[in-house]
Amino acid sequence: MTGWTTCQVRPAVGLKGRTVARGRGRLVNGVNKGIGKVEIALRWDPSPAGQPATDLDLVAAPYPASDPYGDPSYVVHFDSRSPDGTIILNRDSTDGKGFGFDEVMTLELNRLDARYARVVVGVVVQQHQEPRTFAGVTHPGLRIREGYTVLAEDDFGGVAGATAAVVAEFTRNDTGVWEFRPGVRGFQGDPSSFTRTMGAVRRS
Repeated sequence: MTGWTTCQVRPAVGLKGRTVARGRGRLVNGVNKGIGKVEIALRWDPSPAGQPATDLDLVAAPYPASDPYGDPSYVVHFDSRSPDGTIILNRDSTDGKGFGFDEVMTLELNRLDARYARVVVGVVVQQHQEPRTFAGVTHPGLRIREGYTVLAEDDFGGVAGATAAVVAEFTRNDTGVWEFRPGVRGFQGDPSSFTRTMGAVRRS
C-alpha cells in the first residue's frame, strides 16, 4: 500500500535511553503554546555487519498562512537549509554511527517570517538496495525539546511498517504565538511523495 497508513496515529511517547520496549513511553506535554526555538533530534544504531547502512533523514517544511495545508513554501533536508536560516540541519548522518543523536535540526520559530503559519517536521527512512521501514531500523529514537525542556519523545514503535512519518506540527495562532502539536503518523511510499504531501494531512 502506498500513501498514509491507517490506524497508526498516536501521541508522541517517551524513550528512556535505548531500553524502552518498542511502542512504549510518554508524551511530556500535550499542546504547548509560546514555542520559540526548538530542537528536533534523531538517533538510531548502525546496521549489523554485512548489511546495508541505515539512513534516516529529518525534513521540515513551512506553509504560508494563505494556504497552510497546501504546498510547502520550501523543504529543508540533508542538503538544503531555509533561505533565512531559521530552519537548519545542524547534524547529519548516513549510517547512525557515533555517539548521541545522529541528526539534529533547529527551528527558530520566533524568527520565522510572519507569512508562514505552519511548520511540519517528518522523518524519512532512505531506501537503498532493499525496501526498509522503521521496523528494520535498530533502536530509533526521537526527541523534541525547547531549551532544556523536553516536549516529546518517540521510538517509532507505533509506525513500524512505515517508510516515513510526520513527527511534529507547529502552528501560529491569530495572536502570533506558536503552538506545538505532537503526534506520529506513518506514511508508506516514496520519500519524494512524502515531502510533497506531509503537510496536507490534518491531524488533531
